[in-house]
Amino acid sequence: MRSDAVKTGMQQAPHRSLFNALGMTKEEMEKPLVGIVSSYNEIVPGHMNLDKIVEAVKLGVAMAGGTPVVFPAIAVCDGIAMGHIGMKYSLVTRDLIADSTEAMAMAHQFDALVMVPNCDKNVPGLLMAAARINVPTVFVSGGPMLAGKVHGQKRSLSSMFEAVGSYSAGTMTAEEVEEFENKVCPTCGSCSGMYTANSMNCLTEVLGMGLKGNGTIPAVYSERIKLAKHAGMQVMEMYRKNIRPRDIMTKEAVLNALTVDMALGCSTNSMLHLPAIAHEIGWDFDITFANEISAKTPNLCHLAPAGPTYIEDLNEAGGVYAVMNELSKKDLLNLDCMTVTGKTVGENIKNCINKNPEVIRPVDRPYSETGGLAVLTGNLAPDGGVVKRSAVCEEMMVHEGPARVFDCEEDAIAAIKGGKINPGDVVVIRYEGPKGGPGMREMLNPTSAIAGMGLGSSVALITDGRFSGASRGASIGHISPEAAVGGPIALVEEGDIIRINIPETKLELAVSEEEMEKRRAQWKPREPKVTTGYLARYASMVTSGNRGAVLEVPKK
Repeated sequence: MRSDAVKTGMQQAPHRSLFNALGMTKEEMEKPLVGIVSSYNEIVPGHMNLDKIVEAVKLGVAMAGGTPVVFPAIAVCDGIAMGHIGMKYSLVTRDLIADSTEAMAMAHQFDALVMVPNCDKNVPGLLMAAARINVPTVFVSGGPMLAGKVHGQKRSLSSMFEAVGSYSAGTMTAEEVEEFENKVCPTCGSCSGMYTANSMNCLTEVLGMGLKGNGTIPAVYSERIKLAKHAGMQVMEMYRKNIRPRDIMTKEAVLNALTVDMALGCSTNSMLHLPAIAHEIGWDFDITFANEISAKTPNLCHLAPAGPTYIEDLNEAGGVYAVMNELSKKDLLNLDCMTVTGKTVGENIKNCINKNPEVIRPVDRPYSETGGLAVLTGNLAPDGGVVKRSAVCEEMMVHEGPARVFDCEEDAIAAIKGGKINPGDVVVIRYEGPKGGPGMREMLNPTSAIAGMGLGSSVALITDGRFSGASRGASIGHISPEAAVGGPIALVEEGDIIRINIPETKLELAVSEEEMEKRRAQWKPREPKVTTGYLARYASMVTSGNRGAVLEVPKK
């Protein structure tokens, strides 16, 4: 056992004395030590139920012959952090989570791990840690929130942000906004649309690191507790068979995840996290090749905010495995990849049928023949920008308009809510990238304000920041290189014409190369917005959005 390094032999007598101090019995010390990484806290709605999930996992581990030991991981609620300095601290926690989990697991020599995340950065952060530590590991999330209901219609958090925009436009009263406020988030769990948390929990199933239902069983269902017990039992089976994360999270598994991402219409944030996970297994890829997968992968789901269905509906329709089964009919997945079940992807999805063809479109009747995400390139984004094209209305798939330039999110929001943005405009928000932010803030407030103001079908938004999975419309993020390093987005001037062509994956600034060179010669780097603490260290080490905003030691 790996844990023998801390509990077996005369040299480990001092270590055993400390286990005794924990109240651990000799019998417990003789069993494999299983670390349970708990993301529980009392500030994130998707994490407030994780204490119950963790207790169920502990029971499963103990029933299967292991000794469970819990330690924590931090978590930020992106919704609560949205629209202020707190959002600078969201993406950056992904690496804190990965680093601290690696430190705890290596320092205490656990034989196996069960990761219990739910929202946003915890899932990719713990997947990154799992790849580094490489002991038998299984994931079980806290599950999605049930959709809210307002006037008989299902609603979610994105509806809430858009309601604020509608109030600013004078089309909704304060009383109506309050009704939304009280009803759109009715239970614990990760917010109910195909936002970042649910995207990553679903993709954890595809990667093979979570059991069936991990991404879709609602948080408040008792089935979620059963899943957690089974996860605890399964990690012991993985331990006995020595099945490890790097046996599961291979290049082929990541490509499977990217394929299912296209079919589900996941959050654009998955295009930050999948490259970061791939980086941990030693495979660096550029996001632009995602278009090759998108070109052959049909979009089968229009989950909120792209459509009227929610994660609970996907669960009832057969879940992620049913989507994968549909894709397998066109030979779009590698079915030989190993998973935490000890079986291959093909064996896992074999009998998982699509129970609702309106929630999961059959592969021969998709919403579109191409995937839910697209990577746009051109002289404005030489290294790429990402758009959730499944959430873009038809009239905005090709768009040309004047740039309205803002050097921070707050200025853009003030202009949008102040009625200063006109139909046809292209809102440019820059110096919000991984280095420039720092922290690459999500732009849900401005996209929601655009939608709420009735401009969703006539105004585009581009940024070197990123978008919440709750954003919809012609919202193009991750523009690389970012403004802070002198990328072309830093050279855009008010009134410049920007051309967007999503079907052709083009993003162009209608300015001559001679003029761009002139502007480039005059451009000077901005002073860092933050010069102390973790954000300053992060800014000094983080790479571009097109590389997944991974951290690297600066070259001397």
